[in-house]
Amino acid sequence: MTEWRKSSYSGGMNDDACVEVARLVEGVAVRDSKNPDGDRLNISRTEFAELVQRVKRGELDL
Repeated sequence: MTEWRKSSYSGGMNDDACVEVARLVEGVAVRDSKNPDGDRLNISRTEFAELVQRVKRGELDL
């Protein structure tokens, strides 16, 4: 079974306005917490680390 996690900044377990991540054997999965049965993005650990760094630097701010 895949264990999905939300950021502690998301407002807790009842906050559905967030993305969730799960550790996979082959990398990391990302999904929309508002649609847990929907599509998910599977990326490598390296790609996930790069994504996190870009978010922290504000490169993806809208």
